[in-house]
Amino acid sequence: MSKELVADVIQNPSLDFTALPPRQRRPQSPARTKEPLDLVVMLRQHGDRLHIAAIVPGQRTPKNGTPHAYLTVTASDMLQKAARLRTVWRDRLVHHRPCDADGMPLDGHPFSDVVDLSAHAKPSQRLTDDLADEGQHLLEELLAGTDEQIAAFRAFLMDVLAGEEGLRITFDSDLHLPWPMLAVELSGGAEPRHGFLGYRHQVEQTGASAYPAAAPASAVGQHFPVTSLNTDSTLDNVGRAADVRKLLEERSQLTVRTESETLLDDLAAPLLNDDVMYFWCHGAFVENGSPHPHLAVRLSDDRPIDADLVMRKRRRHRGSADAVFHPFVLLNACHTGQTAPEPGLKHLGGVLVNLGADGVLGPQIEIPQLFASEYAFAFLDRYLGGDSTAGEIAMALAREYADDFHNPLALAYSLYCGIDSRLETAL
Repeated sequence: MSKELVADVIQNPSLDFTALPPRQRRPQSPARTKEPLDLVVMLRQHGDRLHIAAIVPGQRTPKNGTPHAYLTVTASDMLQKAARLRTVWRDRLVHHRPCDADGMPLDGHPFSDVVDLSAHAKPSQRLTDDLADEGQHLLEELLAGTDEQIAAFRAFLMDVLAGEEGLRITFDSDLHLPWPMLAVELSGGAEPRHGFLGYRHQVEQTGASAYPAAAPASAVGQHFPVTSLNTDSTLDNVGRAADVRKLLEERSQLTVRTESETLLDDLAAPLLNDDVMYFWCHGAFVENGSPHPHLAVRLSDDRPIDADLVMRKRRRHRGSADAVFHPFVLLNACHTGQTAPEPGLKHLGGVLVNLGADGVLGPQIEIPQLFASEYAFAFLDRYLGGDSTAGEIAMALAREYADDFHNPLALAYSLYCGIDSRLETAL
């Protein structure tokens, strides 16, 4: 007797190569399928040399080949320039101190003490414009060169990035650069902040070693979201931290972890069914006797949790069909958005993705705790609704904070994978 089998397709690796171009997309079910990306930029490191290429999925390859070029800037130079840009944002925005009429610095850091900078609209706009120029300069440095191949690639990429807004862009890069904080120069009197890549487009970074595994069928289509709050309890009353916890309690099945032992035990178990893992804690680079300090986060106790520790706890479940680990991770701790500040440095976010996380969102720089708590509430409120992807939410928040509150700090949050991450609910 024949029996009809029910198939639930949860991943389609060939989608980008078979779908129609963006302007001819067919209607799709928002619950399961994903639209093709609009642009994929691949930055590869060969020794200290860099090669860059770009494809527009769904479009035929030009007869003269895929746009590509060997760059004149070296990998080590680009990492230094990226570190400088992050430092400029930190020192000039987060640590900004106004001066009195005599040029003496006043007390406090007004750009960190409030989220809405409308009362400081003029100086914040001037600073934001200058940061956009810094971002343009870094992108120009990446694509600098006079030979024909580099010039042609530069013209192609700049034209796409400065053209239609709202593109879905993946930077598949061996170097972790602050892509949302880079910018293009716009014509026609456009505001400089509109040139930030994170303002104009949905942007994610992926890497050669990060390929998220498909979530098992048992992990898809839950009726009620499962979330976790992994936190340092000393931060419970900072900003909107209490509101974030209440939001998670009311709209999800919440687990609160304040001790590293609890978190590590859960990571060591085969089933960790969190749809969202939220980290509200401190992050710092730890000296280890090498030229490359490693990133670690801490909960209420003093044990540092780094990439190697997470990998060690969960390594036995990699590739197991019986294991479940598929969360979207919001790492709201300083520096946790950096996946590779130096060559070869393993990072917590990258390891989580390699273990199966659907994506990781974290800040590129030191973020004021007040702003971080506000951003978390705004992001999680929308993400728990299940109507928008992480890429859509990140771009929307970058625009809202910059336009409505004259505050560009949302652009410092970077997606590592996860542009299509969305909370799936039962069909």
